[in-house]
Amino acid sequence: MKSTENVIEISGLTKRFKDVLAVDNLGFNILKGDVFGFLGPNGAGKSTTIRMMLSLIFPSAGSIKIFGKTLLDNRKEILTKVGAIVEKPDFYNYLSGLKNLEILAKISGKEVSAKRIMELLDLVGLTDRAKSKVKTYSHGMKQRLGIAQALLHNPELVVLDEPTTGLDPQGMKEIRDLIIRLSKDEKKTIFLSSHILSEIELVANRMIIINKGRKIVEGEVDTLLKSKLLKVTIEVDNPEATQKVLQNTSWYNSIESIQGNKINFNFGQDNISALNKYLVENGVMVSALIPVRSLEDYFLTITAQSQ
Repeated sequence: MKSTENVIEISGLTKRFKDVLAVDNLGFNILKGDVFGFLGPNGAGKSTTIRMMLSLIFPSAGSIKIFGKTLLDNRKEILTKVGAIVEKPDFYNYLSGLKNLEILAKISGKEVSAKRIMELLDLVGLTDRAKSKVKTYSHGMKQRLGIAQALLHNPELVVLDEPTTGLDPQGMKEIRDLIIRLSKDEKKTIFLSSHILSEIELVANRMIIINKGRKIVEGEVDTLLKSKLLKVTIEVDNPEATQKVLQNTSWYNSIESIQGNKINFNFGQDNISALNKYLVENGVMVSALIPVRSLEDYFLTITAQSQ
């Protein structure tokens, strides 16, 4: 059963830097257990919003409530339950990953046991390299160590600002798998800011898209994607015969274009399996069926509309 408890409630959030309005009357809620995607083009106000949420800068107007309490009046209490990576995590490169976490645990002022540190290294997949110097770590390993650092005090809310920036596909997958593990196994609420839209699509259950500091859309990822038309390309052995097969169906009017053996359609996602079944049952050889609706396509469409 989905939680209805708000972990974050943001209302009328505004930040102005002299003549620049970076965040403009922004509002959204994050529910307990969410992996919440925070999307927007460069300069949309994402980093500014995160910095206000972490009390690194103060808003010009609006309110931020975390765990049901206002951040302005309960900063210290709230932040003890929040773990965050903002930009690139920094470490002592000449020390091991294990030693770095031990030092950072002491600096935090929290009691963190040796067992807890080893559990975190195991969680982020660095047990085998725990005693290796950080300078020998790949960029992806450093990002995972940064997430372990953010989890030292066992926070309820984890804020990740562009955690896959600069990573290769394998490194991105490792971070993605870790985020899923944090959500499902560790029961953390995740606030994930990213410009890599496919990553959000794969891990987030809810999201917001902002542009020029304003909210464009907010909701369930699946619902938002399914609510829009999907572009589907099917590759068939005989396009002309396929058109005749479809002529008396609603799918015929959904044909957008034909390029060689490929027929491009615009329709809702629920049509895909039905169309494939219909074609096969009517003797059409379908060699490929490629849906192109993705979060990236949706994102580009929705932000273009807000210009």
